[in-house]
Amino acid sequence: MTKLEQDLMAMLEPAVDALGFELLGLEFVTAGRHSTLRVYIDNEDGINVENCAEVSHQVSAILDVEDPITNEYTLEVSSPGVDRPLFKPAHFEQAVGEEVRLRTKLPQDGRRNFKGDLVAINGDMITLKIDGAEHMLMLSNVERANIIAKF
Repeated sequence: MTKLEQDLMAMLEPAVDALGFELLGLEFVTAGRHSTLRVYIDNEDGINVENCAEVSHQVSAILDVEDPITNEYTLEVSSPGVDRPLFKPAHFEQAVGEEVRLRTKLPQDGRRNFKGDLVAINGDMITLKIDGAEHMLMLSNVERANIIAKF
């Protein structure tokens, strides 16, 4: 998570919590002159369009006042969906036994992209089983991780 993303989490989490939702995480993606701030929320009762609109309105007001992003961007508020992103250690703990896809910040074992079963999380280490072999990765080196949906 970048410094900006960490600052945005700290800024937005109390407001999202006050609305009765969990701020799972966020992503700030820059593609040329177009940037997108994706905010993922969840609730034990699920998320609907009205929930996303309510959180979007609150988050937008905070961002307008605090102005932490200097360039133009689009705000998206979303449920985690079936390919749930994993942001926090607790998310990885809940996903033990699931198949995941992740990308590391720095190469490990000669690659940055991994796909396998999440076997364990121990402190800052996660264990993936890929093609019968276990790979240990540092959680702090994970750039992006998602559960792979099974249908």
